[in-house]
Amino acid sequence: MDVKALNERLLVTEAPPSSWFPHLEKLSQQGLAFDIDFGLPVLPTAPGVLSIRGPRQYGKSTWLEQQLLDSVRTGGPGSAFYLNGDHIADAQALVGELETLAAMFRRSAPHRRLFIDEITAVDGWEKALKRVIDGGGLADVLVVTTGSRARDLRRGVERLPGRKGKLERTSYLFVPLSFRAFIAKAGAHFGDDVVIAYLLSGGCPAAAAELVQHGRLPEYVIEMVRDWIFGECAASGRDRGSLIAVWEAVLRRGGTPIGQANVARDAGLANNTVAAGYLELLADLMCLGTAFAYDESRGIAVRRRPAKFPPTNLLAAIAFDRTRLRTVADFQALPEADQGRWFEWLLAQEIWRRRAVRGEALPDQLGYWQSGTHEIDHVVRPDLLFECKRGGSSALEFGWFPRTFPRAELWIVGRDRFDGQRIRGRTCADVLADESW
Repeated sequence: MDVKALNERLLVTEAPPSSWFPHLEKLSQQGLAFDIDFGLPVLPTAPGVLSIRGPRQYGKSTWLEQQLLDSVRTGGPGSAFYLNGDHIADAQALVGELETLAAMFRRSAPHRRLFIDEITAVDGWEKALKRVIDGGGLADVLVVTTGSRARDLRRGVERLPGRKGKLERTSYLFVPLSFRAFIAKAGAHFGDDVVIAYLLSGGCPAAAAELVQHGRLPEYVIEMVRDWIFGECAASGRDRGSLIAVWEAVLRRGGTPIGQANVARDAGLANNTVAAGYLELLADLMCLGTAFAYDESRGIAVRRRPAKFPPTNLLAAIAFDRTRLRTVADFQALPEADQGRWFEWLLAQEIWRRRAVRGEALPDQLGYWQSGTHEIDHVVRPDLLFECKRGGSSALEFGWFPRTFPRAELWIVGRDRFDGQRIRGRTCADVLADESW
């Protein structure tokens, strides 16, 4: 059903079937639905503009269709309509669509909602939306937008000052599935290997469903992720080969602080400015974070020192990694040091995910600590640090920690559990499932 025909039916239908919506129909055929939590449990009742951005294939369109369906079922005919940015030619066409739908809402509707999927596919979308809002056409409408062009969407929303209504929060990141959501549906299937399976899925619902049903990541999921990133690379005027080289440099260096100059050298790029452009692109796409060195004496990030660039989208990292991880057995065949690096990145993704759900301004800016003799993988907060150990560990190895961090706690995330006053041993599953941090 095309968008025009769908909106014509939504104008007169009180209880539309889910079969009208392609992503919901696909989900029903898949037979495995995961609960999504990105910090927006229910839509607000007040008008305004909500922006929800995130990578492709993580369920944004499915979530949006479900919200549209629920809105029509509770609000009745003419209470909610839909647009798809992938099917709109340009900004002028978007203006026309917005003005047409603004006039279609039922007078007595208890709420008025307009859902626009992939709005960032329309060049100049923010100006089109601003024009219609300024004209009063959407004054009493909640506009819910999604997009996968993270950089365009972020900057576009910044160009709508005073036009997003009085909502307490207007910008959300569509984050990966939580570990709790994954084990609720897949825990019994994977047993003791559930953390590895969750890592392989990257928290992507489509990848998770394939792992449960077939035991491996299919190539079509990998290619969808790669095509999305390559498409954004081309749209930014950058070189595909250089992007691959940057990915390989970051993944090869693992958890080692490298800095942009080293990325440029390892990737064969002209200089660190060029490398910075590729790293910024991957950060805008929510694929990489930046972990700055942490100064414990001042409680600040030291940006002049070399940084780490941990993946915050593990499925994207797997898609560009040369080891071609596809199954739990593939991961278990890796050397212990390589497994440890992936678990360190899994914790980085989880720290980013939780910060994004809370609505922190810079969730992708992480921290690590390093001295001349010691290093800790993650500074979660000034009072909480994580060290990732794939094998066994002992609190005695970190006897120096209480003296260096007199007001902080260290969690050693590995195989062993122990509970010291300031140093605790916990498994990765323990940490991922713990809602206290």
